[in-house]
Amino acid sequence: MSARQIGEVILNLEHISLAFGGVKALSDISFDVREHEIRAIIGPNGAGKSSMLNVINGVYRPQHGAITFRGRTRHDMNTHQAAAQGIARTFQNIALFRGMSVLDNIMTGRNLKMKHGFLLQALYWGPARREELAHRRKVEEVIDFLEIQHIRKTPVGRLPYGLQKRVELGRALAAEPSMLLLDEPMAGMNVEEKQDMCRFILDVNDQFGTTIVLIEHDMGVVMDLSDRVVVLDYGRKIADGTPDQVRNNREVVDAYLGVAH
Repeated sequence: MSARQIGEVILNLEHISLAFGGVKALSDISFDVREHEIRAIIGPNGAGKSSMLNVINGVYRPQHGAITFRGRTRHDMNTHQAAAQGIARTFQNIALFRGMSVLDNIMTGRNLKMKHGFLLQALYWGPARREELAHRRKVEEVIDFLEIQHIRKTPVGRLPYGLQKRVELGRALAAEPSMLLLDEPMAGMNVEEKQDMCRFILDVNDQFGTTIVLIEHDMGVVMDLSDRVVVLDYGRKIADGTPDQVRNNREVVDAYLGVAH
């Protein structure tokens, strides 16, 4: 299925407000995400973008508002519920096991899908062994897809930054998510690394049909990749629409010029 066949709304965020003490991170924000689309969240530093991703996958619980995912409405989502329902996440700061190999790091993304208990896995016997081999096949498919076969046995801590970001994407993909949350997947990358990551994001969206919610500061990347863009500024929503609509929105231009000046 092509990702450009955008489907129905699968995630609806209504009047989300989040505060830490007296500091308002998000104020009455509403927007939705449609199946198979690439939905970008942009805004200046401190706009509340990462806080919004943390609300979606249950790291933060909003004080007000409702989250509807695939027809089920709740006031908050915990991280286990989010993962079990097919929401996977990468982070601004790489959160990998630096001493473990690429293969073993990506294997940790399969944890939720492992059915046999710790004892059987430790003994590596019978059904647990068959299950382990099936999970390893899936991980090898992810490694092939991301073109990192040559580093599969390398400890992650020895890899350059751009490849570490690719491994983190691999770990998220190993969970076979229906929705993938990417928090600045291209931060700190050079031009070539950004081009590679853009290609992988488009391929994940197109080949797997995965819905993607993306935070990114590179406006060229956002405008090229996204179907729709929501813009936050100081915890408020100031625009929502197609890349062209957002690009020409006066309030958006002012928000970014205000940062630049």
